Amino acid sequence: MPDRNAGLSKDFIEQQRKRLEALRAQLLGGEAKALANLRRLQEERGEEAREFEDRAQDMEQNEVYQALHDVDKQRLNRIDRALQKIAEGTYGISDVSGEPIPKARLDEVPEALVAVQDETREEGE
Repeated sequence: MPDRNAGLSKDFIEQQRKRLEALRAQLLGGEAKALANLRRLQEERGEEAREFEDRAQDMEQNEVYQALHDVDKQRLNRIDRALQKIAEGTYGISDVSGEPIPKARLDEVPEALVAVQDETREEGE
């Protein structure tokens, strides 16, 4: 593995890899649990007649679930990219500018792919 990881120690990178894998498993497990609960509720209700309010509530719950799913999917994509960067030897290097991402940022957000200034610059454009 090339050593281009922005001056980060091998121990720190290994710790981050473990954190990222745990976060990934947690997100995937949470989504699986939510889907199982949704299926269970649908099976319990079966084909029984439901009031309009029940349907509206279901639609609202589905919208919330979809929004959470979208956020989780985006985070999973960042986690997968961060794990890829560890394997490539580029963890801690911004995907936008190629500049090092501060260790403090990686401590807080292990799936960070860009430095804060890169993120701010992109939001302004």
